[in-house]
Amino acid sequence: MLTIKVLGPGCSNCHKVESIARSAIANMGVEAEIIKITDYRQMMAYNILATPGLVINEKLVAAGRIPKESEVMTWLANAMN
Repeated sequence: MLTIKVLGPGCSNCHKVESIARSAIANMGVEAEIIKITDYRQMMAYNILATPGLVINEKLVAAGRIPKESEVMTWLANAMN
């Protein structure tokens, strides 16, 4: 099972990233757990300079922007290999 973390304070962009990640998971039919990280210290452990951030299996894949669903699907596929 994949672990996906959405890093951010809970802003609208953070919610968009979470929604895109959930949609990508559903479209791919993979099992994944989504965790929201809102604590600043926990976010800084990933060395992000801007939110929202997206982490898949402890690898930071996006920060400071909203990725496209196709990008997230590619990252998910790479994480499963």
